[in-house]
Amino acid sequence: MDAPSAGYAFEYLIETLNDTSHKKFFNVPRLGGTKYDVLPYSIRVLLEAAVRNCDGFLMKKEDVMNILDWKTKQSNVEVPFFPARVLLQDFTGIPAMVDFAAMREAVKTLGGDPKKVHPACPTDLTVDHSLQIDFNKCAIQNAPNPGGGDLQKAGKLSPLRVQPKKLPCRGQTTCRGSCDSGELGRNSGKFSSQIENTPILCPFHLQPVPEPETVLKNQEVEFGRNRERLQFFKWSSRVFKNVAVIPPGTGMAHQVNLEYLSRVVFEEKDLLFPDSVVGTDSHITMVNGLGILGWGVGGIETEAVMLGLPVSLTLPEVVGCELTGSSNPFVTSIDVVLGITKHLRQVGVAGKFVEFFGSGVSQLSIVDRTTIANMCPEYGAILSFFPVDNVTLKHLEHTGFDKAKLESMEAYLKAVKLFRNEQDNLGEPEYSQVGFKGFQIAAEKQNDIVSIHYEGSDYKLAHGSVVIAAVISCTNNCNPSVMLAAGLLAKKAVEAGLQVKPYIRTSLSPGSGMVTHYLSSSGVLPYLSKLGFEIIGYGCSTCVGNTAPLSEAVLNAVKQGDLVTCGVLSGNKNFEGRLCDCVRANYLASPPLVVAYAIAGTVNIDFQTEPLGTDPTGKNIYLHDIWPSREEVHQIEEEHVVLSMFKALKEKIEMGNKRWNSLEAPDSVLFPWDLKSTYIRCPSFFDKLTKEPVALQPIENAHVLLYLGDSITTDHISPAGSIARSSAAAKYLTNRGLTPREFNSYGARRGNDAVMTRGTFANIKLFNKFIGKPAPKTIHFPSGQTLDVFEAAELYQKEGIPLIILAGKKYGSGNSRDWAAKGPYLLGVKAVLAESYEKIHKDHLIGIGIAPLQFLPGESADSLGLSGRETFSLTFPEELSPGVTLNIKTSTGKVFSVIASFENDVEITLYKHGGLLNFVARKFS
Repeated sequence: MDAPSAGYAFEYLIETLNDTSHKKFFNVPRLGGTKYDVLPYSIRVLLEAAVRNCDGFLMKKEDVMNILDWKTKQSNVEVPFFPARVLLQDFTGIPAMVDFAAMREAVKTLGGDPKKVHPACPTDLTVDHSLQIDFNKCAIQNAPNPGGGDLQKAGKLSPLRVQPKKLPCRGQTTCRGSCDSGELGRNSGKFSSQIENTPILCPFHLQPVPEPETVLKNQEVEFGRNRERLQFFKWSSRVFKNVAVIPPGTGMAHQVNLEYLSRVVFEEKDLLFPDSVVGTDSHITMVNGLGILGWGVGGIETEAVMLGLPVSLTLPEVVGCELTGSSNPFVTSIDVVLGITKHLRQVGVAGKFVEFFGSGVSQLSIVDRTTIANMCPEYGAILSFFPVDNVTLKHLEHTGFDKAKLESMEAYLKAVKLFRNEQDNLGEPEYSQVGFKGFQIAAEKQNDIVSIHYEGSDYKLAHGSVVIAAVISCTNNCNPSVMLAAGLLAKKAVEAGLQVKPYIRTSLSPGSGMVTHYLSSSGVLPYLSKLGFEIIGYGCSTCVGNTAPLSEAVLNAVKQGDLVTCGVLSGNKNFEGRLCDCVRANYLASPPLVVAYAIAGTVNIDFQTEPLGTDPTGKNIYLHDIWPSREEVHQIEEEHVVLSMFKALKEKIEMGNKRWNSLEAPDSVLFPWDLKSTYIRCPSFFDKLTKEPVALQPIENAHVLLYLGDSITTDHISPAGSIARSSAAAKYLTNRGLTPREFNSYGARRGNDAVMTRGTFANIKLFNKFIGKPAPKTIHFPSGQTLDVFEAAELYQKEGIPLIILAGKKYGSGNSRDWAAKGPYLLGVKAVLAESYEKIHKDHLIGIGIAPLQFLPGESADSLGLSGRETFSLTFPEELSPGVTLNIKTSTGKVFSVIASFENDVEITLYKHGGLLNFVARKFS
């Protein structure tokens, strides 16, 4: 799939970096002159990639000129983009790698060479996103929630042993010192620096301690629960070229991407070019804070890039966001970030690039920039770009970049005008523009209170009570200032005698071990632990719904009082039911505010006038009494956020760990599928693959599987959280001998198409108009039965009846989740008919072989008088073209027109092949 003679059309632009260098680059500014000089920096990166990859086939000269003419062509043309590399995380990475493994089988069946099937560009895969919280707070007191079928073997996987119950250092179990609360206060100033390649040091007694005990216990369970997946990942890294697996226990994708994988400038065979990345995680956007163009796409698009095909995107509008002045000294960087997020939401930047400029940009640190960029899913932009400048170079120097590399990087970026320098006075680029959901609680019920009895004490729950409080530092780019602020606030809270109510599910999930490092070396980790914010591991955990189960007392109270209880997290997604299906209100906050809300126990508090709690003498303690000053935070940040942390992370990634290194895995060309496995299965996408695609078939007398409303998200279509005990997926796993505690999550089982198909439309919040209330149910019309969605689809398939889905506006919004398209395909869905689509999800439907149909403007199922109980028929023309209008006829005799929502010839080609996977498999055969 390699592009023939890439860059041949613009070879005349290749120059050497300087007279003494052997390094070459495409001097793209020569191509455009003044046109180039007014391009936004992010568009300049797109242009360079187009010039370098122009082969006249996948990337045409016309595409290059369209990008150069961005000012007049934005929003009007599709352009290809070849990113420099791909980043996978395990939730969406495992189905991508399973598809590659299955494609090898299909290629062999068609007579091709399966060894040809491997990624064409560098691909990194992290395996920590599936982390569940089995232990939190005091690990010994928690009952484990194993969740995997191989836990009996877990002891063989790990040489590490959990220490006995002894918590002298508030959870750091091997320090031999005596740490009572008085000594915590007296010795809090005795910080110790982490020594490279040694265990963490207890800051109070300078005794080496291992990872926090909760981390070890969670990792132990994870290795047992996910052993099959880890073995598959290891096989993938052995047999596929260009695949590198980041060992478990290291950190999550977007965090490791920032700290370790980022190049800023790539060097390949002496050719320099800008770093860029796409990946199967919506928070890939974080890396734009380093001047690296990147965003999240779904598994299907990612697989295309891995196979040497470009990502296709509409040449985007670029919204310029001018920053001026400086922030108030009493606000944290996260407050600044959330303020900018709110502003961008109001401006309306969905589907656009955002690029920051102005004198205020230099006031933002790299951690501030990456946090702003990481919030893209909250304000809907494709990405938020910060061009490389002196702040970027200084950060890279502090994180261990080689000096010679930095010099050539700076010289290259300046040569191609990708370096932002306010002193140049060259003017800013030209931009396209510069620019509460209620819970309907009846008035008489707003003050309802329900009493609960928990661990020997009585408490009261009300609307607004906090039941989940999670500090997730990846969203804050392991931002030392806000993480240390949270630790210092915890320290002052403990010293003031404040506590967190024990029924609140608290957790601390760092983006990587770097955070553990500086929280430990700065001396604040024991205080966080004492309040319940104990490090539970290095995965998304609470942010993707993998929180520890709430207590029965809390669950019963919520149900009894129909309470709107709350989760507070330093994440970046907060929609209803995201954290736990019984927690209806979720709020984003900076890490120190997460700790503050946990202490308060409610979100219904005015921090300026109401106390957090009282000290042992009964004195009111207010937030301002324990809020750390910026000077305190800055002093500790300077002392403890050091170069050695980045070096330690690098060595941790490259050396792996004992569990990972000792894990056995096959190295055969074809993966040896285990028919008994409930985690890894060869999917059925290629079962009917032929060497040549068949002609497009009409859709005749199709029933409607689901009649849905507006804003159906990919979480509604393919949930990532726990597997409900009454679901079709649970029945499948039970029939294979698993108990509910071994079900694990949908995210962890994305390598098993049987589970994922049964989990399609299994979200309890799904509102199907046929049912009239939230439930993962539908009606099988031939029999009139109300069934689980999977059971109904299974009956339809046995009867040979095709299916369609009716939906409203913004179908498929939210995460770029490929199983939200794969699942419906395997249920037998042939088409979706909606008022509008999230673009990424629409691309996925096409990529799997489902036709995305769209009502004409102003029309809908309601306006056309459709009940969804009719059958639908349509025929595709022999020469299908982008945006063609088709006629649908129903069993009631109604005929109406819809738009076939294909945007270009490439999408039509993929659809005619039955999707991207079939198209690529045929290329290899």
